[in-house]
Amino acid sequence: MIAIRPISDLRNKFTDIENTVNTGEPVFLTKNGYGSMVVMSIDAYSRMNQNVEQALDEADAYAEATAERMTHEEVFGKLRRRVNG
Repeated sequence: MIAIRPISDLRNKFTDIENTVNTGEPVFLTKNGYGSMVVMSIDAYSRMNQNVEQALDEADAYAEATAERMTHEEVFGKLRRRVNG
């Protein structure tokens, strides 16, 4: 179940929020009824970003191994052709 709490709970009910994020679920915090931030455990954050870090490491290794460089127009043009067929 999605946990949505007022931001004041971060100060007043920290233990409750900590217990929720320790289950692996994020807690969405609101301020004046609007979304303000998300709190999650370090493990959940690491899992979420693991593929991004791996892809960046692969891109760095590729950049070191080759002299090929592309402009952002070339990169996004290739992506658009792949997505649009």
